Amino acid sequence: MSNDALQDWAEQKLGRRFRDPALLVEALTHTSLPGRNYQRLEFLGDRVLGLIIATWLYERHPNESEGKLNRRFVELVRGQTCAEIARSIGASGQIRLERTAREQRVNETANVLGDVCEALIGALYLDGGMAAARKFVRSAWEPLLTGGGSVEKDPKSALQEWAQGRGLPLPAYAIVGRCGPHHAPEFTVEVSVRSLEPVRATGRSRQEAEKQAAATLLAKVREEKE
Repeated sequence: MSNDALQDWAEQKLGRRFRDPALLVEALTHTSLPGRNYQRLEFLGDRVLGLIIATWLYERHPNESEGKLNRRFVELVRGQTCAEIARSIGASGQIRLERTAREQRVNETANVLGDVCEALIGALYLDGGMAAARKFVRSAWEPLLTGGGSVEKDPKSALQEWAQGRGLPLPAYAIVGRCGPHHAPEFTVEVSVRSLEPVRATGRSRQEAEKQAAATLLAKVREEKE
């Protein structure tokens, strides 16, 4: 992805066009590549996120005890929550990593996504100060504070978590068909998870077809469970 495209993504999803694009690249660089990666920014972002969330909870719940505030805090800053936020902004597709790691879909795992989310917060803090970091955190975490639920997962993320929760390999997606004119193609994608019958679905893009296939397989699994 070009720097301009990455900046466009950051402006749309993080609310900021970086003055120092190198910070954005570093926050999205996996440890499988040589040179600087997201780990130092993750360290910083974890602390920045903690301060923003703690202050926010203190202001939002003026009559709550320390114990209740702490339970809310732990839920909001845990790695799984950060991973859900990262998925919701499409961070997995922006992560730079070595080819083998990409083939293994390391960029879609909860651990990496959670780390990258914190790294992005660290990058926002260095590039635009606490105001830039706070703007993103308050926007992304608002549904969690007001609704008391979790960030809505897309079907691919939900299927991945279902598989990981059962100790299964990550779902595998493969294009098994493409038809239609060049300007309006239709893709057929097959998704498979070990021990389950593969499922196929179609869509106007590969991404759309993958989401539909994941949703279909999830629905099938839930029906069988019932």
